[in-house]
Amino acid sequence: MEISFRTKQLERCFRESKAATKAFGPEVGRRYIQRIKLIQASKSVDDLRKLPGLRFHALTGDRKGTHAVNLTGFYRLILSIEGSEAQVIKIEEVSNHYGD
Repeated sequence: MEISFRTKQLERCFRESKAATKAFGPEVGRRYIQRIKLIQASKSVDDLRKLPGLRFHALTGDRKGTHAVNLTGFYRLILSIEGSEAQVIKIEEVSNHYGD
């Protein structure tokens, strides 16, 4: 699948592990890069749903229209699905699910 990023900073964190560690901490930064590589390697959204460790799910409420995958127990990767064939995943943000 093709990946796009909402901000240049999110893209930089994917391309440079040092930037990811600085932005999110070592564990979340490492998982951020791993998860995006896994999404890139997937052929479809259905493939993402089949991977239990990701916990890929649609969000509701004010985040309706976006999806999330698990990074750690507290952090998740928020993404949106773009394109008619759902072949472009846009990385929106890294979110602390339980607040700061």
